Parts: sequence; C-alpha cells; structure tokens
Amino acid sequence: MFDIDYAKTPVTDFYGINCFTEVEMGKYLSDLTIRELKEVQRGQRELTSELADYVASAMKQWALSKGATHFCHWFQPLTGLTAEKHDSFISPTKGGKVLLEFSGKELIKGEGDASSFPNGGLRATFEARGYTAWDTSSPAFLKDVNGVKTLYIPTAFFSYNGEALDKKVPLLRSNQALEKQTLRVLRALGNTKAKRIIINIGPEQEYFLVDKKFYDQRPDLRLSGRTVMGNLAAKGQELNDHYYGTIGDRVTVFMSELNYELWKLGISSKTQHKEAAPNQFEIAVVYDAANLSTDHNQLLMDVLQMVALRHGMVALLHEKPFLGVNGSGKHDNWSLSTDDSTNLLAPGNNVEDNLQFLIFLTSFIKAMDEYAPLIRCGAATAGNDHRLGASEAPPAIISIYLGDQLTSILETITMEGCCTKSDRQFVKMGMTMLPQLPKDLTDRNRTSPIAFTGNKFEYRMVGSSQSMADPNIYINAAVAQVLEEVAQRLEKAQDIELESHNIIRDFYQGHKRIVFNGNGYSKEWKEEALLRGLPDYKDTVSALPQLVTEKSIELFEKQNIFTKSEISSRLEINLQTYSKQINVEASIMVEMCRKHVIPSVIRYIGNLCDAIARQESLGFDVAIQRQTISIVQNALNQAIEGTELLHVCIAKALSYKDEVLKQAQIYRDEVVAQMQTLRSHLDLMETYTDKSYWPFPSYDDLLFRL
Repeated sequence: MFDIDYAKTPVTDFYGINCFTEVEMGKYLSDLTIRELKEVQRGQRELTSELADYVASAMKQWALSKGATHFCHWFQPLTGLTAEKHDSFISPTKGGKVLLEFSGKELIKGEGDASSFPNGGLRATFEARGYTAWDTSSPAFLKDVNGVKTLYIPTAFFSYNGEALDKKVPLLRSNQALEKQTLRVLRALGNTKAKRIIINIGPEQEYFLVDKKFYDQRPDLRLSGRTVMGNLAAKGQELNDHYYGTIGDRVTVFMSELNYELWKLGISSKTQHKEAAPNQFEIAVVYDAANLSTDHNQLLMDVLQMVALRHGMVALLHEKPFLGVNGSGKHDNWSLSTDDSTNLLAPGNNVEDNLQFLIFLTSFIKAMDEYAPLIRCGAATAGNDHRLGASEAPPAIISIYLGDQLTSILETITMEGCCTKSDRQFVKMGMTMLPQLPKDLTDRNRTSPIAFTGNKFEYRMVGSSQSMADPNIYINAAVAQVLEEVAQRLEKAQDIELESHNIIRDFYQGHKRIVFNGNGYSKEWKEEALLRGLPDYKDTVSALPQLVTEKSIELFEKQNIFTKSEISSRLEINLQTYSKQINVEASIMVEMCRKHVIPSVIRYIGNLCDAIARQESLGFDVAIQRQTISIVQNALNQAIEGTELLHVCIAKALSYKDEVLKQAQIYRDEVVAQMQTLRSHLDLMETYTDKSYWPFPSYDDLLFRL
C-alpha cells in the first residue's frame, strides 16, 4: 500500500530527484561546464568530446549515487512506443576486477539494429545499422522499477545515412523551422529582444482503469487493448454522473502514487479527475517545450501503466476499449512564446501588441486551412477511427472554433477596404477592443477539432495512445510555412503597419471558411463543410495518403523536416500499423469465438434443452422457453458462420502483403465491417446466456467494479 505523509515529506523536497536537472548538475559540474552545455542546448555552440566527457562523468556519478547499475539510450522509434537497450557501467580490468565507467562517447552515440524497427524500407536486414544520438535538450532521468534503477538518456534515432528513423528528429526539425520563421516575423515587426522561440504544448491524457483480475480473463484486452465483443451494461454514462464525480478510495491512492512517481521525474502533473465514461479518468500536466513535453508524455504513459499494476489495476490507453461509452483522447494545447515569456497567441494591451497577435492568429488559421489534410493525419490511427465523428470526439473535418466575440472582431478588422491608410484609425479602434475582452474570450466548444482558448490553440483530435510528436510536427510545419510567407511580405514592405493589416485581412478573408463556432456533431455542419469545400477524410486509410501529396512533400522539404523518402516511409509504416492492429483484433475475435464463446453457448443450449425437456415431461407449457432457445440458437448459427467469414476476410487481406494501401483498404472495408456484423450476434448471445456459462467478464465487471 502506497503511503506518504506530505506534511513530513513535502513535494518540494523530492520533486525532480530522479531527473538530472540543472540543480543536480551543479553538484557535479562547474558553472563554466553548465554554461557551455546550455549553449549547446540553445544551438549556440557545438558539443565537443571534452564537454561530453565532463557531462558523462557527472551523469555516472549522479546515477551511481542513486543506486543505478545500468544506463540506456531511450528513443522513440516509429512504433509510436519507446525503445531502450541497457548496458552496465562495468568495465573489466586485469585481476578479475571491474571499474565503473561511462564515457562521453557512450553518452553521445549508441548503435542498434534499425531493420528490426519499422522503417518503411529505409533500412534492410543486410544494412541494419542505426544510431542513437544524445538529445541535450531533454534531461536524463532515473527509472526505478521495484528498486532496480537505470539511467535513461533521451536520444534521437537515425540511419547510417542520416535518415530519421524516429519521431524525435522530425519534431526537433519542425521546432527549428518554426522558430526560424517566427523570429523573422518578429524582427520584421521591430522586435529585436527575442532571441529564442519556444513551442509549448500541454497534453491532457485520458485513460481507463480496470481490475486486473477481470483484464486477465479478457484475451482481447490483453492482446489488442480493446474489447472486440461485449454486451452493453444496463447503465453506461447516460446519467452524466461520472464526469468530475467523487474519486473512489482505490483510485485516489493510485493517483497519489502516480503523482509521486511523476513528480520525482520532474513531470509536473497538475490536474486529475473522472472523465465522462465509467472508470475513465484524465491527468493533465503543466505545459512545457514541445520536445520535452513529448518525452514526458511518453514517460507518463509508461509510469501510468506501471503504477496501475501495483494497485491491482490495468491502465488502458486504447482510444476505444469499450463500445457504447466514450473513448479516450488527449488534447494538445499548442502555443508560441518568446524567451522573455511573451505569448504570441495572447491579445496584448496596445495596438502594436494586438497587431502582432492578429498576425500570428490569422497565420495559424491560414495554416490549418491550407494544410488541413496533414493536420487530419496527425490523428489518423486505427483506434482513433472509432472516436472521430462519433459524437464523443471532434469530427474528422478540420475546423477552428474562435468564439463569436473574436470572430466578430476579425470580421470588423478585415472588412473589405478597411485596411488602407485612410481607414487605419478604424482598424486601430477594432484592435483596441481586444484587451477589453475577458481572458476566457471563447467558450469551450467540445465539438471543435481545434479551438482557440484565450492564449493557445487546443487540438482535440489526438488519440490517447498516440505520441505527441506527429500532430505537433504537422502543426509546426504548416505554421512555419505560412510565417515564411508573412516574413517575406513584411521584409519587402515599405509600410510595415499597412502591410500587417493587409496580411491579416488577406489571411482571414481567404481562409475563414475553416472557422466554425457551431455544433461540429450536427448533420448540418457536415453539409455546410462540404459546401465550404473543406476536406473530410472519414478514416485513417483515407487520410494517410495525404502525407505524400506533392503539396505535402514540398512543405516538408522546404522546411527541412522530412525528405521525400522519409515521409514516404512513414506513409508505408502507418498503413502497415493500421493493418496489423486490425489483424490482431480480428484474429483474437476469431480465436475467442472458436475456442470460448461457441463451445460455451453450445453447452448452455444443451443444458437449456435438457431443462425444457424435463419441464415438458411434467406437462408444463414450454413454448416461451423454446422461443428463447430459438433466439440463442439463431444467433449462434450466425456467429459460427460470421466467424468463418471473418477468417476468410483476414486471409484475403494478408494475401496483399506487398500492397500496403490495398491491404489497409481491405482491412477497413471488409475485415472491420465483418467484425461489426459478427459482434452484433455475439453481443445478442451474451444477453441471453447464463453468466456462469459466458466465458468472459462482462462490461458490468469491467466498468463498474473498481
């Protein structure tokens, strides 16, 4: 049982103790060395082998003082998960002794088999070499698993030829591209103080908790992360009694230990609450720089699952583990700020600040409209297909919610003809309205894929199991491209203020079709979006090919984020991942039917028939009982036939292993469709089958027994 007295052990005493922060560095490194490392982190100097040796020695001393025996390069391959290979600090010497060593070379670079990870053809088995490289901007940390401590070093992963094989490298490139163009715009506007731009993100992580004893009895949950069958419980979320409800004792203790472990790692978990569905919860952290926040979210998901097991529970991160109740996502709160803490997406207190705000606001609007297909790809996964557009998550159509007040101001400021010298005062009057607006100048429209929430944009489509890297790579790339256009126009302008007005007008008037403040769940919006010409990629397989359109490739290459081969490989990998996920779900469904459900229901029907025969022999009327048997038997027949048909569909999809798009289309159109049909028969059988005969825990067990 987790037990800590925060009165005796305040958070301030242990926060970040398992993270190699600047405070910890100060105990082992000179001020000069720390200053040089910070310059490396800011890109102001190269990392020398001498500096790396100093840092490696300090890391080793720190890790050994904590009880660590091993270190690992921790990276994020294209599986969407994390990967690690552990090496000990020992170095044998003569006489059968060992030294504990860790060099700068070991810190900077590692080597692994790149062909064993998804690579989309970038690495073949006979040319398998891949490298990990230390990411100086993300601090090393200690992972403590039941007292076994290991030093983790965040790294990038790339091929022998320098091609990115992970999610970190493109994210860092996109940050760099966006920072470059943002600084150009600020310089053109007269800002000479800002030296760096920070792309901040703050993920809100949703998850389910289930009792491990029930989880262990569900092969579908264990192998695929979601239930492929299960009749809805009598009660779901229709009473709206779970959202923000009282957190039970067992979960409260779990959350307390989760926070404790995260705080030790320097992860600022801030908010926790019940979500809309039974046994669904959310944890949110304080926003941070995009690269660090992405690392922290990956680590949070690992710690979440580890701590849940300590409490006899399993944390489910699949986007749709249960039919009939809300699935899980994570909101991506995205903003831009300068190194002097100026938020570029916050309305200012004067006309000049608001001119800057409106340029960045309308640039974001243009970017989301111009590159809507890419933004949609940022949330394209097999699991997320169950959520998007299902009246529980935003629709698959990209739109932006600004709120009526801000939209009205933009309409006023960008009225046709108002952005001329003679009407400049009128424009200033419009912009002076901005500081007078309440801080929460926009309502919380939960149906919008992207919403402006006062000083940031909230991208609400991301799936709960996803890395934060992909959606932010695409957002950063799109905004960087538009800001490059802004910078070019301002740098050529004779009158900066007038050209700024023209940019704001052009961008808003040209792209306001993407602004929608209404109900994104409504049928009317889908019809309206079609009239506006907004793209609607309803599923992952439809969306993913947009990664490699001529427009997308041109964007990625121009901003130096992906080469053509790198983005093409990601299309192939993402399609393969989709197919593999559906294949696992369908295969386990077939196995559960053949080995468990069908035999169990046959036994149940046999016992029913015996019981009815005995009743009938005593002269009782058994007509209604026979009807019940008929219902169950008919569903059983349909299930047997449906199971074999699903098996045939899987075999057909597998035969297209060399045609990744075609294979994914078959999984979507035939396998998923047959799974849905089969499930309807299985769930009907569960409704009529004695619980003692049904082979798996019910939704009632999974969702209402914590």
